[in-house]
Amino acid sequence: MIALARGDGNVDLVINGAEVFSPLTRTWVSTSLAIADGVVVGWGERPTKERLDLAGMIIVPGFIDAHVHIESTKLWIDRFVEATVPMGTVAVASDPHEMANVKGLEGVRAMIAAAHDLPITIGVCGSSCVPASRFESPGATFEVEAIAEVLAETDALGVAEVMDFPGVIAGDETLLAKIALAGSRRVDGHAPGLRGSDLDAYLVAGVESDHEMVSLEEVDEKRHKGMWVFLRHGSASHNLAAFAPSVRAYGTTNVALCSDDREPDLLLERGHVNDLVRIALEAGISLEDALVLATLNPATYHGLTHLGHLGPGRQADFVVYRSRAELEAGRPPAMVFHRGRLVAEDGRLVVELPRREVPETLLATVRLARALVEGDFTTPIPERVRVIVANDHSLWTNQRVTTRDELTGINRLAVVERHHATGRIGHGLVEGFGLERGAIASTVAHDAHNLMVVGALGAEADMATAANRVAALGGGQVVVVDGQVIAEVPLPIAGLMSDAPIAETARAVVEATQAAHALGSTLEAPFMTLAFLGLSVIPELKLTDQGLVDVGAWDVVSLEA
Repeated sequence: MIALARGDGNVDLVINGAEVFSPLTRTWVSTSLAIADGVVVGWGERPTKERLDLAGMIIVPGFIDAHVHIESTKLWIDRFVEATVPMGTVAVASDPHEMANVKGLEGVRAMIAAAHDLPITIGVCGSSCVPASRFESPGATFEVEAIAEVLAETDALGVAEVMDFPGVIAGDETLLAKIALAGSRRVDGHAPGLRGSDLDAYLVAGVESDHEMVSLEEVDEKRHKGMWVFLRHGSASHNLAAFAPSVRAYGTTNVALCSDDREPDLLLERGHVNDLVRIALEAGISLEDALVLATLNPATYHGLTHLGHLGPGRQADFVVYRSRAELEAGRPPAMVFHRGRLVAEDGRLVVELPRREVPETLLATVRLARALVEGDFTTPIPERVRVIVANDHSLWTNQRVTTRDELTGINRLAVVERHHATGRIGHGLVEGFGLERGAIASTVAHDAHNLMVVGALGAEADMATAANRVAALGGGQVVVVDGQVIAEVPLPIAGLMSDAPIAETARAVVEATQAAHALGSTLEAPFMTLAFLGLSVIPELKLTDQGLVDVGAWDVVSLEA
């Protein structure tokens, strides 16, 4: 390789005529790229076996997602690759804690095995909070020993988002032991609203990043104190544009882009990291800075030293655009190269991926104590009640108190334990969901992924029908009205994912979303919003199978106020 870099002997490929973006200097350089054995061995002309002329085009290092839960795309690993690599994604930092909540280490190992020999770098993080808190009831746990095994068995990037920030701040020994496992590797965080001395304690414990900020002032404080921040635009939570002023004010240091949770219809329609770049540009971030956030910075943070820029010695993972205009519009690149090999053109793969059977142990994971009936969802409503207030485009909920006589615009909400057939059901009320009739149900329910059901008052029979249909599917999402299933999304892999092509899964998601809208919901992504109404580590009020959780008080509270 050194000889080829010197110009002695033929490299595999020389690409001529394009401008190459260097994120290190934020400049466009007119140069040839010489590639051998999947690596950039030099800039400028070299003797070569093959030559490719890209006159007038631009070359950018491949895009990297700084934080994603692949399970949230509802796509099994190879289908995820089919969807994202043609959009220019060459690497992701994956936290498989959705799978870990359902199937533990066995499920995580299955995902890692499924990623073998695919044209992408899937960096795995050891999930730190399974369960997310003591208020959740997952199908499996992921303790210190499991994290240690993932770190030992793979080139894991580090420890995944530490969501139990109150426990960290209080010095919980188990959480600190999990953080310590990272050693020199990274520790991702999850601390919405955390500031001041509590943030200081969180950082002193060893946490290094966050993607759950709720205000620009919080973003700036975290950056001032040396924390990395990941600006996110998923299906349910949009904060990239709101926090772009921090980049405009202070530059790109310690900032990267992430998708976190993106539905398949959004992936299919708008793309992946390429779409994040477009959103960043619309928010006033320069093209060069946006590309730094999508390439060099996530690679630097996660220790992906072979990626992030195209200097000699780096892996030849890059995207080609015909023009800056196509890049700025969020279009799929004209070409995507992985290890110097063309793998996608104009939004489609041009290589065949190995097809592997999904392990049977990841199927049939919905276990109810019995078939559910209308009476399971008709819990009495007290005179004064606590209500969860759902917000569009945000994982943060509010809470308010109302009376039994003032329930206009309020829906019933229930969480049914579905892993161990305990028969346990948590009951609540939610405002902002907007269902005027019928019900929807889902086994995608962060993070324990129990069965969540929301329905109009008086539609308790539909709630039971929806829950039973989801169970019969082996997991998924269902819309029911007047006793009839009008839309469904089968997700048989752990109740979270499908091995169907993205177009098929996305179409089912769109139909289910449209059906929910027809029942009155005004939320852009009602199923994604529903999925986060049970996540007990994001304020203010959430519901699990154990009951209502006041996140600020860090305790279970009664439905009666």
